[in-house]
Amino acid sequence: MTTRMNELLSLPGKVAIVTGGAAGQGRVAAELFAQQGATVVIADIDAKAGAEVADQIGGTFVATDMADEAQIAAMVAHTVETHGGIDILFNNAGVGFSASPRFKMAPITDTPLQAWDAILDINLRGPAMACKHAIPHMVERGGGAIINNASINAIAGVNGADAYTAAKGGIVSLTRVLALDWGAKGIRTNCICPGPVATAMINDLLDDPDFNSAMTTSIPMERVGTAEEIASVAVFLATPAAAYINGAILPVDGGWSAK
Repeated sequence: MTTRMNELLSLPGKVAIVTGGAAGQGRVAAELFAQQGATVVIADIDAKAGAEVADQIGGTFVATDMADEAQIAAMVAHTVETHGGIDILFNNAGVGFSASPRFKMAPITDTPLQAWDAILDINLRGPAMACKHAIPHMVERGGGAIINNASINAIAGVNGADAYTAAKGGIVSLTRVLALDWGAKGIRTNCICPGPVATAMINDLLDDPDFNSAMTTSIPMERVGTAEEIASVAVFLATPAAAYINGAILPVDGGWSAK
């Protein structure tokens, strides 16, 4: 039984793209995909960190700005030309809570158009374009797995992050329609919705004792998640163990959305 379960959780011979794979959840996912036998392509805007991760896990790196469709197309072309095809796409890259005017998180009445466009370009249009360019190659391989990284914001509104929430809600809807469109071709599309995770995106906020207390007491498990707890779910959804899961929207939030 143990051997069979190990087989179901393994990915030998598979080729996976991990966007935003230079740090945080993406980096951990890339490491876990490699541990399960997949060849991993790291796509990230951070060339130095991305190349380091690729070297560490025996994968390859391609510099990619997820707001630029031409670079996304080049990411897919690199993967096919270098590794022969694509089996797994983990749409993980995204921008989150930031004081930068370009990625300002605010109610809609205080959201600059520049921030709205930048957040939706990276968090929604980018994953959509990655699917657009990767799916034909998955069809050629007889199927594949797409895992979209959304947010608990997509299913349980959080005040003051309107553009981010809209983008992540779009990811949930995109996941469902891709599951309908491509399931018959053997392509499974699923979505994970992480709650608060202790990564660089919110670590500064967690350093504030009042914020940390308010955050953790709102979660039934009374703690934020870890990058590994999110990444391992993404990897599971790509394995044969998840072969009949398609169109799922899976909260990974310590029970927050159960309230």
